[in-house]
Parts: sequence; structure tokens; C-alpha cells
Amino acid sequence: MSEAVSQGSQIVKAAADPDPATGLAAVAALRGLVEVLEELQVDNARSQGWSWRDIAGLLGVSKQAMHYKHAGRLRGRC
Repeated sequence: MSEAVSQGSQIVKAAADPDPATGLAAVAALRGLVEVLEELQVDNARSQGWSWRDIAGLLGVSKQAMHYKHAGRLRGRC
């Protein structure tokens, strides 16, 4: 896990780089990481019985947006 934290720190540092090519590439990498982490935590929450409303509230989006984004993906796993 510490290697992942180190890599994450490096990406965050690169996002602030004055070179736009480096900074924008890091921003794109961070977006991808956020998507993966959101899926992981939504899966965790749903498997523990959390409602779409509870998850959405913590992420600052509507229940409908959260359901639309993740329900089909989760349904496909069953």
C-alpha cells in the first residue's frame, strides 16, 4: 500500500508541474484513479447494504446520478 501512496503523491506533485504537458497528463491519471476508487467504494458500500441516497450524499451528487452511473455495472456482476 505504501508504494501506491508514493505513486499517488508523485502524480499529485506532477499535477502542479509548470509544464502543461506534465500537469495535464497527471490530471488525466488522477481522474482515472478517482473513477477506479469510486467504483471500489460504491461496491463496498452497496455490499454492506448502503442505499444509493447514502452513497450519493457523501459524494455530493444526486441519488439518481449515482444509480445511473453504477447500477448497471453492479447488476451485470450478478
